[in-house]
Amino acid sequence: MTTTTQRPKGHDGPIGRPLDRVDGHAKVTGGARYAAEVPLPGLTHAVLVGARVAHGRITSLDTTEAERADGVVAVLTHQNLGKIATQPRLLPSLAGSVAPGETFFPMQSDEIHYAGQHVALVVADTYERALHASHLVRITYAEEPSVTVIDQGRDQAYEPEAIFAGFVPGRSERGDVATALDGAAVTVDRTFTFAANHHNPIETSATTAYWEGDRLTLHDATQGVTATQHTVAALLGIPHTRIRVIGHYTGGSFGAKAMVWHHPALAAFAARAVGRPVRLALTREQMFFGCGHREEQEQRIALGADAEGRLVALRHHKLSPTSPFDHWAEPSLGVAGQMYACPNYEGVYRLIHAHTMTPTFMRCPGEATGLFALETAMDELAERLGLDPLELRLRNCSDTDPASGRPWSSSGLRECLRQGADRIGWARRSAPPAEDGDWLIGLGMSASAYPVYGPYNPQRARARVYADGTAVVQAAVTDIGTGVLTAMTQVAAEALGLPVERCRFEGGDTDLPNVAAAVGSSGAGMVSAAVHTAASALREQFVARAVADEGSPLHGADPADVVVRDGRMVLRGSPGTGEGYAELLQRQFLPDLEATGSWGPPPQDAPYASMTFGAQFAEVAVDPVLGLVRVRRLAGAFAPGRVLNAKTARSQLMGGMIWGLGQALLEATHMEPGTGRWANASLGEYLVPVNADAPDVDVDFVEVADTVVNPLGVKGVGEVGQAGVAPAIANAIHHATGRRVRKLPITIEDIIA
Repeated sequence: MTTTTQRPKGHDGPIGRPLDRVDGHAKVTGGARYAAEVPLPGLTHAVLVGARVAHGRITSLDTTEAERADGVVAVLTHQNLGKIATQPRLLPSLAGSVAPGETFFPMQSDEIHYAGQHVALVVADTYERALHASHLVRITYAEEPSVTVIDQGRDQAYEPEAIFAGFVPGRSERGDVATALDGAAVTVDRTFTFAANHHNPIETSATTAYWEGDRLTLHDATQGVTATQHTVAALLGIPHTRIRVIGHYTGGSFGAKAMVWHHPALAAFAARAVGRPVRLALTREQMFFGCGHREEQEQRIALGADAEGRLVALRHHKLSPTSPFDHWAEPSLGVAGQMYACPNYEGVYRLIHAHTMTPTFMRCPGEATGLFALETAMDELAERLGLDPLELRLRNCSDTDPASGRPWSSSGLRECLRQGADRIGWARRSAPPAEDGDWLIGLGMSASAYPVYGPYNPQRARARVYADGTAVVQAAVTDIGTGVLTAMTQVAAEALGLPVERCRFEGGDTDLPNVAAAVGSSGAGMVSAAVHTAASALREQFVARAVADEGSPLHGADPADVVVRDGRMVLRGSPGTGEGYAELLQRQFLPDLEATGSWGPPPQDAPYASMTFGAQFAEVAVDPVLGLVRVRRLAGAFAPGRVLNAKTARSQLMGGMIWGLGQALLEATHMEPGTGRWANASLGEYLVPVNADAPDVDVDFVEVADTVVNPLGVKGVGEVGQAGVAPAIANAIHHATGRRVRKLPITIEDIIA
């Protein structure tokens, strides 16, 4: 599917090498234990019951038949669950503290705010018995009118002061957009619509909970064990030090497990009620009602440019539904307003309080939709100007952040645009387009970008070298499938000067040094910074001991002249003079030596701005009679700073690009406005790409040094790979057919209409 996995140039140590995953054997042999696979004595199983109406109240709730069913040990509802200790407050999971998915917690009253809302929890000695009994819970409702889609609530829309847990202003402006649009030589004003989307990781969300006295242990499928720990502690009203959360492996998340939803706390409540371990795993259908979603959206964008194609104005408005209790929207206008040099800008969010759960992060949250609107409009602008779409983008690249005026810590956007164009063969793009039998062939492109997020507090790691010369490095980060265990092993090995095979990285446990949740493509940067700091501190500690030890060949040397290679400390100019870590420890009768490291993110008022840039290109074949679209090739060039592992980084970028294909052509969750329920809440009806849909994918790196984002200059690649794919495909369809589609997903009906 992709071409090569060469290591980026210019790096000699373990960092950057395309190493196989250190956890690969455990995963393919079944040795890796996930949250719903932990064997425990006396284990019970819990099944959730969801509300069948979108808005109203419970008028009667009869659990008698369910409680009498074989194997049932408890049925919990708002009548007997108990009250939470504090009202949830939205905070981003990067804060490293509480991170509830919404400010509402279920089973606290008879009120129903959205269909699928948890209203009962049945616990039994087997899953099958719990599932059977869940159908025996009898509930009646007094249903009230509901608003679930944009068209139902358009006249109730309001402009929030802030969105995204209060961290993104509801309105952002610079310059005078109205005047600039009036004076522009060329303008484009278009409206785009987006279907709602849902996460569908292979592993559904799950928690296994058990109490030992007043101490609680949770095995949780999460992007951040610390986030689960603090959130459940707040809801239960107990110190977080009495909760241990373990999450060594998470079978995909993509945002569904970034925030902490209701099931971990409900599992803890249930385990306390029955006095036995409880496993609560969401069904596939419940993933559509219990973990947030990417909201339905409508975006209107207006571009103005001078006669040479330089942007003079950008107006971007977004309308979307949120829950009855939160002001949440994807930050779709952020990167779109920062991608190109433009002196006049207006970005406005408008929300509708609807009877759905609070939307949440979904891979490339905001950028995947905002850039579709911007980059499709940019192609229309290029067409009106008579410019090549690539040339238009090159003319509008900026060396500074248009929003703040600060220089980028590193960019590489121009290089990505040119390199990606070479990879796809942009020079052969013709008008009229090429044909292949009944197929029309089109080429399309898009710029791509994703913010460089950092944690809100210091990140910590611990490094230890044993007397046998092996090392272990620890931090509480969870492996969510990105290869973090492998990449951090490489970071530790390079900082310690050890071969990779003599290092081991451990994570996924709140008993280890704290790091925030790995969300927003931040994991590689923040965890590598903490690991690098800890391992470097340990290396310096060893060197200091060696130069102070009369028995060492390095005694009296300047520590600055000592380097470490293959676990040996040697003089820079005399590699034969030195000793190994193991020799020093054994001589000093030490079983091990350890150090901790703490890394704090740059201040918010730092004199630079940070973004990961890329460019994406698509070749499509369209059958205009049948309305079929086949993506034949995808090519992307990206500038993510320093690459920790060439193989896992390419895998992340490739996965993002395939997801972008799904976003463009397949993924849509359909709401039934009359019932307020998702109509296609299954993998049988929610369409995602499969291997047969996957084209050739060409991933390339543009190396840019970044000395300010973190110690290793790592930006992250988890989401930028998706950001520009959908507009590249839509622009390619237009090139092939002349038909401009301004909605996602693009369906057969859009091609033949």
